[in-house]
Amino acid sequence: MQDTVIKIENLKKKYRLGMIGSGTLTADLQSWWAKKTGKEDPNRKIDEKEQTNKEFWALNGINLEVKAGETLGIIGANGAGKSTLLKILSRVTAPTEGEVKIKGRISSMLEVGTGFHGELTGRENIYLNGAILGMSRSEVDKKMEDIIEFSECRKFIDTPVKRYSSGMYVKLAFSVAAHLDSEILVMDEVLAVGDMKFQEKCLGKMGDVADKEGRTVLYVSHNMNTIQQLCSRCVVLDKGRIIYDGDVEEAIRIYMGTVKESPVDVDLSEMERAEEHAGRVAFMKRLQVLDAESSVFNRDSIMRFRLSFTTELDNPKLYLRAILHYADGTPVTMVTTKESFSAKKDEEQSIVFRLDSKYIVPGKYTLSLILYEVNQFGTYRNCDGVKDAFCFEIKAEEDYAHRMEWSHRYWGHVSLGELLIENE
Repeated sequence: MQDTVIKIENLKKKYRLGMIGSGTLTADLQSWWAKKTGKEDPNRKIDEKEQTNKEFWALNGINLEVKAGETLGIIGANGAGKSTLLKILSRVTAPTEGEVKIKGRISSMLEVGTGFHGELTGRENIYLNGAILGMSRSEVDKKMEDIIEFSECRKFIDTPVKRYSSGMYVKLAFSVAAHLDSEILVMDEVLAVGDMKFQEKCLGKMGDVADKEGRTVLYVSHNMNTIQQLCSRCVVLDKGRIIYDGDVEEAIRIYMGTVKESPVDVDLSEMERAEEHAGRVAFMKRLQVLDAESSVFNRDSIMRFRLSFTTELDNPKLYLRAILHYADGTPVTMVTTKESFSAKKDEEQSIVFRLDSKYIVPGKYTLSLILYEVNQFGTYRNCDGVKDAFCFEIKAEEDYAHRMEWSHRYWGHVSLGELLIENE
């Protein structure tokens, strides 16, 4: 019988929307005082709607047991509670209710640079992480060469990590987490930063950690291929609850069903932006579907959209990039506008663009949008970006592929039509 190393009972985590949490004490105090005196919050971003102090349950009654040596995948849509669960397990944040029992030491990699001190060198950070896990210096020394070799950062191992690129951060952080003595390895989806060759190397190492070393792995990812490759069991989270726990293939099928189609009029101003877009040089506000009453399309459809936006730039040369993903997170394609379009500063304006879906096989997809500028020197910068701005479905015809169910996993997401046989 395998020992239970993680036991979670009725776990809940509550946040209060609009409450203090800007990232700095000074800004928090300014926001608190503005609220106390009835004045406008000086830290509120442009176009940001006033938040009310509503309660939000990121996790709402999680019950879960994980056995020693298991490789558990955790999947779900954005906001389902995946990262919150890992943060509680890693003791980054505390639960509001419930109990978590852990047997053994946890090594976590929740985001780029977690557990690293920027002023310390890569080697010094290895010792620091070892000390956090309760290892002696001599114990870390025995692992040091393996960590450096795997990380591919030997040339820079004695350089302060604040000078590392995000890819180097990931390589060293993963190597540290995988090689130091911990019984449980917790991984959020940070491998996307590394190059493809290193991602494959990491997946192989995580497989060895579970199969050969008998350690427990918890892995969160939007990439269903890596979940299928690595995990022996999978749970699906939806709105802070576990809706399935069991077979990996069945979990992925259920997860795909949780991806809901978008309305034909989407308020983009409410959607989360990445840190690089926090300055809001430009801001996409609204996406409307034209000539359609729903977000379900036939394969021969031409999808037309109207995108409304504002910009703080003077007569910029703007372009739009549309990135298409299958519902399991697999990238399908990317397309940009060929010609730039102009914009007037501080005025809401719109463009109409179209996508041809005739080569996309039936299934559910997400559309991410990036608004970017190209200057007179030919260099570009991203001005605003919304991940998964629009979710839609391509409907199958009755006679599609001779009534054969299309396997996205083996055949991909693009159909080039029939094979043509020519007479010689």
